This record gives sequence, C-alpha cells and structure tokens, in this order.
Amino acid sequence: MSHLDHTPSTPGKFKMDKSAYPYHGGRLRWHSSLAKLTFWSFVFIGVIFIFFYRSPSRFHSDPSRRSLRTSSWGGPAWEKKVRTSARIRSRNGFSVLVTGAAGFVGTHVSSALKRRGDGVLGLDNFNDYYDPTLKRARQALLERAGVFIVEGDINDAALLKKLFEVVPFTHVMHLAAQAGVRYAMQNPGSYVHSNIAGFVSLLEVCKEATPQPAIVWASSSSVYGLNTKVPFSEKDRTDQPASLYAATKKAGEEIAHTYNHIYGLSLTGLRFFTVYGPWGRPDMAYFFFTKDILNGKSIPIFEGENHGTVARDFTYIDDIVKGCLGALDTAQKSTGSGGKKKGPAQLRVFNLGNTSPIPVTNLVTILERLLKVKAKRNVMKLPRNGDVQFTHANISLAHRELGYKPTTNLQTGLKKFVRWYLNYYSAAGKKADAR
Repeated sequence: MSHLDHTPSTPGKFKMDKSAYPYHGGRLRWHSSLAKLTFWSFVFIGVIFIFFYRSPSRFHSDPSRRSLRTSSWGGPAWEKKVRTSARIRSRNGFSVLVTGAAGFVGTHVSSALKRRGDGVLGLDNFNDYYDPTLKRARQALLERAGVFIVEGDINDAALLKKLFEVVPFTHVMHLAAQAGVRYAMQNPGSYVHSNIAGFVSLLEVCKEATPQPAIVWASSSSVYGLNTKVPFSEKDRTDQPASLYAATKKAGEEIAHTYNHIYGLSLTGLRFFTVYGPWGRPDMAYFFFTKDILNGKSIPIFEGENHGTVARDFTYIDDIVKGCLGALDTAQKSTGSGGKKKGPAQLRVFNLGNTSPIPVTNLVTILERLLKVKAKRNVMKLPRNGDVQFTHANISLAHRELGYKPTTNLQTGLKKFVRWYLNYYSAAGKKADAR
C-alpha cells in the first residue's frame, strides 16, 4: 500500500465570513427578486432568439462546433443495433437512453448500467471541444461492453423521435452538454445551443412519448455561483451565476420545473462537484496538470484575494456513478402521456459531491508524488473568467434519498487516474503529451 493512502484527505474545514452575505431584510429580498426576474428574462429571451431567429447553419459554420452535424442514421441494420443495445437483460431492468454517452461521466454510467443488466443506448455528437480521439476510445470501450452509441445531436428532433419510435425508453440519463467554465468566453453560443436549446429539444420529444420516460439530468455545482454560504445546500440561492455555463445550467433547472409542471415529466437534476478519474476530460485541471508536469511545463496555481486558498470538492467518478444510478433507481414514473399531464410528477435536485474541499495546491502535491516529478508552479491571481474560489457540497439530501455515500479520497482517486493516464497515453505508440 502506498504511503499516500495514509495521508489525510481533508486538510481542514473552510469558514466563511457570514457578514459577507448581505441579503437580509425585506427591501433587499425585494431587490433580489427583481434582479432574479430580470436575469431570467434575459436568459429566456436568449432562448427565443436561438430558436426562432438564428439559423442552424450559423451554428454549423462555427469551426469550433463543426462536429455537430448528425451522421446518417436509419434503416433496418441501424434499427437492429439500436434495439439490441437497448434490450433489457435483467428482471425489473430499465431501458435507458444516455445522452453524451461518449463523454467522461456518460461512459462510466453507461458501462455501469450495462453491467447490471439494463438496456442502454448512447447518443453523442462527438464534437471537438476536446480531442475526439479520446471520445472514440471511450466509444470502443462501450462497444465491447455491448453499448451502441448513435452519432447525432440532441437538437435533431427527427432523430430523437425516431429513437423513441424504435425503443420505448423507461428512463433518460441526460448528460450531453457543453462543459467548461472558461470556454464560454470564446464560444458562448455553444452553451445556449447545447445546454438550453438541446435540453428543450430533448424534453419536447420526451413529453410526447407514450409512455413518458423518467429523466435524470446533469446540472452542476456551478449554479451556486457567488454564494458564500458553505457547504452548498440544495436550498441555497442559485441566482448569482459567475459564468455563462452556470447560467445555462440554472436555466436548465428552471426549464425542468416548467416541463414537470405543465407536462408531468419526472425530472431529477444532479449537481456534480468537480468530477475526476480515469477516462476524464482533458480540460480539467487534474488532467492537464498531469500532462504539463510530465512535460516539464509550468502549471497555473490560482489564489483568491489576499492570497486566499482556492479549493474544490473533488469527487471520484465511481462515487458519481453510484449517485446517478441511485437517482435512476428512485425516479418515479412520469405522469403524462402524449404531451398531456395526468397528475403531479416528481421533481428533484441533488448535490453529488465528496463533502471534503481540497486546496488545489494539495492536489498538485499528490500528483508530484504519484508522478515522481516536481511541478513548476506558477502562482497567480484567480482570473475573472467564471471560476469561483471554492466549492463544498452538502450531500445530506442525496444520502437520505438516494443512499449516496462517497468513499474515495483524493489520493486514492488520483492514483487510479494516473495509472490510467500513463497506460492510455503509452499504449499504441501514444505519448504523454497527446493533445
């Protein structure tokens, strides 16, 4: 056993100055409500703009989104693959459509569902936000497990309708999204296209399905934005997003409420907290820190005001998967049929975190030990690009309702990630400085 396994995973609790949270009193609550109304008005105006005034060709002309076109689909052979992949192989199993199946979380969730005998069909557009080669490798991994991934976009209503015609899905695990906080400053339209318009497109098809599926979808811890109360609870305010990404995820929660209220869709939102592990996303700090440390490049270490600690509630992928499956297993049936609501439906949101915020400097120290390479640290002020100084999840609700209980500390999780990283980038002639 490595000596790292004995290192404490929680260096200490963070205490916030409650005086910095000024929203008390009737007048301030009134102004807060007005600000919230104004904010969401702008968000939904943006949605209307996307739907009715911006042509699809403009999205496709953006080179950074050139992978959004749906590939060819349909035909007897294609339908056979879809049915075979979605076939339930266990008693009382589910038939689940997993969007974003070639993504980090999507791959792990799809694999776990398939292992326990559920029918699983993936959907992914394989865009080039990060190296599509990694997504194709995940696809190959799932294909070996018997999961077929349909290549297409969630905004393709005809494709979605066809999938529901071929398979009467009992559940949808909606993980497709434009991820990343900082990229929103470069390509804001992609966030509205995927996280808002894409979500609405999926819900439109689900509400018309007979029977309607229960839907579990990925929100984000980013919705807590500038909230200073810790740990973050599902009851805390989420109307102060610090990034466009966060705003689109918050919009998703409001949209979920709307479709639940009007159409009887059963919807469960999961607020993920800094997920990491094997087959992860190259744009995440732990991933590119590993790459740059091995290549002898400097890595940015951000600090807050007055040299304040920047910390994250790092959550290992296996723990997140357990939370996702717990949400599916406890999701109640939707109450509508053919677009008509027949009774109240379940509407939930849960934090899925590790409850142990770790300073980013500690993460780097662990990576140095595992890689046996000293990092070149470049300490700098936290930029105003959407990043927040800390995240910390209160998971009591998920523990009570889903049986969610994370068990993997950062040292153990990073050890597994580094082992995967070194094997993956050394296999088949790959180098550790891959894209």
